[in-house]
Amino acid sequence: MQTQHDMTLKKGFTLIELLIVILIVSMVYFLGFSKAEIQKKKPKALTPLNLKENIVSSKWFKGYASLLCLDKCKTCLLRRGLNGKYQAYSSGIDLSNIKAYTVDASNSLTQIEYERYNDKKICLQMDFYPNGSSTQIILEDDKGSYFLPAYFEKAKAFGSPEDAKDYWLSQSNLVSDAGDFY
Repeated sequence: MQTQHDMTLKKGFTLIELLIVILIVSMVYFLGFSKAEIQKKKPKALTPLNLKENIVSSKWFKGYASLLCLDKCKTCLLRRGLNGKYQAYSSGIDLSNIKAYTVDASNSLTQIEYERYNDKKICLQMDFYPNGSSTQIILEDDKGSYFLPAYFEKAKAFGSPEDAKDYWLSQSNLVSDAGDFY
């Protein structure tokens, strides 16, 4: 017959049993979650439609930055500040075969011919300023044409560079006519 003393000893776990359970739970936790990383929001690949947003939100942008793309825009470099060194843009780039245009003083669409950097042809060069503005430009690739505004608007897609130029000129007229209200 069992005594009261024997029954109380059988009701609980031993210290060794508890340590083994803790060890097993710890191993399962570390094996299961050691590979899981907290994903930081990575910038999307640079495209004509998100170029300004990605650069301004990147770690490189501290009030002023310059973007320089080479090798038919397969490689981009970013410079922080006016005198900083260009460093490789490490996130994805989807700007292949970009042509850059501006509207000249006679309202004609003109393709921009950039110089060279380290003996490589520059296909795109943009500056980003502390007040949120950037180089106003029209870009064209095999998917379409894009108007990248200087200030607060988002980039817009168009069917042709001419359509983007018309939009540019209509926006310029709105700004120049804004003084009529004062």
